[in-house]
Amino acid sequence: MREIKDRLYEQVARIGKAVASPKRLELIELLCQGQKTVEALAAQAQISVKLASAHLRELRLARLVETRRHGKYVLYRLADSGVADLWVALRTQAEERLVELQVALANIVSHGDELEHLDRKAILKKAAAGEVLVLDVRPGDEFATAHLPHAHSLPLDELKKRLAELPKDVPVVAYCRGPFCLMAKDAVALLRKKGYRAMHLTDGVAEWRARGLPIEE
Repeated sequence: MREIKDRLYEQVARIGKAVASPKRLELIELLCQGQKTVEALAAQAQISVKLASAHLRELRLARLVETRRHGKYVLYRLADSGVADLWVALRTQAEERLVELQVALANIVSHGDELEHLDRKAILKKAAAGEVLVLDVRPGDEFATAHLPHAHSLPLDELKKRLAELPKDVPVVAYCRGPFCLMAKDAVALLRKKGYRAMHLTDGVAEWRARGLPIEE
């Protein structure tokens, strides 16, 4: 019986081993946004294609990631939404227990006005009524895969030249890939500098879904 139990724990430990790498966690977070090529993943994680391939191989061996061929490209994707939930749960536990992570996150997000006190359902309600503008600043292909309800796509690298499209009399709630993503922070800084009322929503699509809130796909 001991041998059987050891084998069971060993199989579960394969998942722990697969996610016991900062870069593999980052790749999982990137794949929460939608399927991507190894070249895109390597560029966004700022590692070589060779290293990205090695990390993805480990994630595939643990059945966390799958591939499919699209023409001459191989696209990587999460095995299912449960992998995204695993990432959110793991990160949430780290946020609750590690002071160092709490301090690092505090340096990313500062709201500074009453928008900070809106809960997520209130944001949804206000967005539906046109009382706030939910802005998705991720690349357009990620928005096309899935996004928050009533969100508008305006990638960060286009924001500065397209500011005139945003009404100044409506508060802006900007989000990107989740709490570790800096694109929404940069967007909010730019918007505030230009006179907009803006808030950084730390949730991304994976966090929103994990909370049982609706997603548009």
